[in-house]
Amino acid sequence: MQMKSTLDEAVSGMILSASGWRGIFAGNSNEEFSGPNISEAHKIIVAAAAKVFSDYLSKVKPEAGAVIVGRDTRPTGAAIADAVMQTFFALGRDVRYLGIAAAPEIMAYARSSGSNPYRTVGEPSAAVPTAGFIYISASHNPIGHNGIKFGLTDGGVLKGEETALLVSDFRALVATPDEIEKIRRLLDRTTGAKLDEAHAASVIYKKAAYESYRDFSAEVISGYRDKPGQERFFNAIRSGLKKRPLGIAADFNGSARTVSIDREFFESLDVSFSAINDSPGKIAHRIVPEGESLDTCRLLIEELHRKDPSWLLGYMPDCDGDRGNLVIWDENEKRARPLEAQEVFALACMAELSSLVWTGELKYDGGGKALTKTAIAVNDPTSLRIDAIARFFDVPVFRAEVGEANVVNLARKLREDGYLVRILGEGSAGGTITHPSAVRDPIDTLGAILKLLAIRGNSADENSAGGDSEDRGLFEIWCDHSNQAGRYRENFTLADIIASLPAFVSTGTYTEDAILKVKTADHSLLKDRYQKIFLQEWEEKKDILKTEYAITGWEAIANNGLVEKRNLSRFGDAGKGGLKIQFSGDGAGGKEAAGQAIAYIWMRGSGTEPVFRVMADAPDEGGKGQRLERMLIEWQRRMVMEADND
Repeated sequence: MQMKSTLDEAVSGMILSASGWRGIFAGNSNEEFSGPNISEAHKIIVAAAAKVFSDYLSKVKPEAGAVIVGRDTRPTGAAIADAVMQTFFALGRDVRYLGIAAAPEIMAYARSSGSNPYRTVGEPSAAVPTAGFIYISASHNPIGHNGIKFGLTDGGVLKGEETALLVSDFRALVATPDEIEKIRRLLDRTTGAKLDEAHAASVIYKKAAYESYRDFSAEVISGYRDKPGQERFFNAIRSGLKKRPLGIAADFNGSARTVSIDREFFESLDVSFSAINDSPGKIAHRIVPEGESLDTCRLLIEELHRKDPSWLLGYMPDCDGDRGNLVIWDENEKRARPLEAQEVFALACMAELSSLVWTGELKYDGGGKALTKTAIAVNDPTSLRIDAIARFFDVPVFRAEVGEANVVNLARKLREDGYLVRILGEGSAGGTITHPSAVRDPIDTLGAILKLLAIRGNSADENSAGGDSEDRGLFEIWCDHSNQAGRYRENFTLADIIASLPAFVSTGTYTEDAILKVKTADHSLLKDRYQKIFLQEWEEKKDILKTEYAITGWEAIANNGLVEKRNLSRFGDAGKGGLKIQFSGDGAGGKEAAGQAIAYIWMRGSGTEPVFRVMADAPDEGGKGQRLERMLIEWQRRMVMEADND
C-alpha cells in the first residue's frame, strides 16, 4: 500500500501532454537537484509508459518491432533509459539505443529507419524496421525534471489525440495494484547482459542517427532532396561566404547538441565554428535559452568579434537541442546582443519566404498576387509581426494551440488542402520548423539566416539553385516585397536585416511578467470569470485605447488543438486551450486597414510546467510599442489574478 501511495503522489506531480510527459525525477524531489538516481516509483512510471507505448505500437504498426530510445544530457536520463529498455526487452521488442542524441537527431533517424530502414554496415538488427521512438527529455525545464516524448516514424511526436489515448491507458494501468505488480515483474525480467548489449550497440546506432540527421539537415535547409540540387544550393552559400566570411559560436551548455552534427555541418559550408560548455552533461547555467542564459554566449561573441569581425552569430540550445535562441553582433550598436524569441522566428519566416521567391517556387502575377497557394502555420501566441511579414508576400497565417505537435499537424492539414507550407513553428519560443522537418531545430534557424547573409544580388552563377529571381539576393527580395527598396544596400549587415522587420514588442515567454500561479483548476471557469472583468474594464479603457493607440475593437479567439474559434461569445469555451483578446484598429493614417488585428493579450495554462502563462503583443510604430505592451500585460495580469481570486 505504501508503494501505491508513493506512486500516486509521483503520478499526480506529472504533466502529461502531447509536448511530453514531464515531472521531477530527481531522487529528492528537488527540481534543481542534479543527482543521477530515480525512485522505485519513478521506475514503475517509466516502465508503465513504455508498456502502454508498446501496446499502442502493436496496434498501429504490427509489422514493425524495434523501438529507438535516446536521451538528452540530464543526470537522470541514463536510469530512465535503462528502465525503458528493460521493459521493452521483457515485452520481446528490439531496441536501438542511441545514448545521448538531440531531439531532431532521433526524429530524423526514426524517419529514415521506418518504412525504409536506414542501413549502416555492422548495424545490429538492421533488417528489423523501427516502429517508433521514445525520447527521454524535459526540454527547457530545470535540471531535476525529466520526461518522455513518443513518436512513430514520420519525423515528429505523436498527435495530441494519440497521446491522449496513451495517457488514458497509462492512468488506468498505474491505478490498478495488479497491473503495478506486473510492471514490477517486467523490470525484474531483463538481465544485466541484455542491457550491456544495448549500451555496446549504441555506438553503432548513434553513428547511424548522426549520419541520418546530417543528411536530412542538408535536405531541409536547401529544400532539395537530390544531392545535385543540394550541392548547387550550398555552392551558392559557399560562394557568398567566400566574399563575406562568417563565424558562428555556440554555448552548448552541456546539452545533447554537444555530440551532434553542428560543428561538422557548419564547417562543411566554410563557416568558422567555435563552442564552449561542449562536454555532454556539464550544464553550466540555466537551461532555458532565453534572457540571462544567453549572457555567456553574448560575451563569447564579443570576445571572438574583437579578434575577427566575421564572428557575427551565436546560439544556445536547450537541453534536448530542439531549439536555440540567438545572439548577434549588432553593427549599428557595436555590441553583441541577444535576439528576442519572436524576433528569431520572424527572421526565419522572412528568410524562408524570400527563399521561396528566389527559387521560383512562390510565384506572382503582374499585380503582385501570389499564384502559389502558400501558408505559414504558427502557435496562437506567435506575434502579429509574422502576419505583417506574410502580408507582404500575399501569404496567409494559420494558428494552432501551443504545442509543437499541434503546429506540425496543422501544417500537415494545410498541405493536404493544397498549401505549400515551408516554414512553421512556435514563435513565442523562437522555435523554427522547416519542412520537411517536423521538429524545432536551431540548425534550421541558423540555416535560414545563412541564406539571408550569403545569397546576395548577382552572387549566383549558372551552377546555383536560384530561379527567376536569382539576380536578386534574399534580403533584396524582402526589401522589394515590403516596400523598403530604398533600405537595401549592397554591403548590408545582419543589423540592417533585423531593422527592416516590422516593429513589434512582445512579452517574453519566460519573463516574470509572463508567468502566473493560479489556484483555479477549472480553466474554463477561470475564463468565464475573466470575461466579466474584461467586459467591464473594456468600457472603462476603450476611449484611452482609441485616443492613444488607435484601438477601436476587439475579438475573443480560442485555440484548442488544430481548431481556432473566432468571435467567442463565451470565453470559457476556450477550456484549457489558448484564449486571445485580439485588438483591431481604425485604419488611422492609412497604416492599418480598418478592423485589422494590431495587438493582443493572451492566456493559457502550460502543458509542460505547473504555471499559467500570459502575454501581450503590440506594434511599435511611433515608439509607442513598449508603453502599449507594458500597459496590456499589466492589465492582463491583474484581470487574470482577479478572476482567480473571485
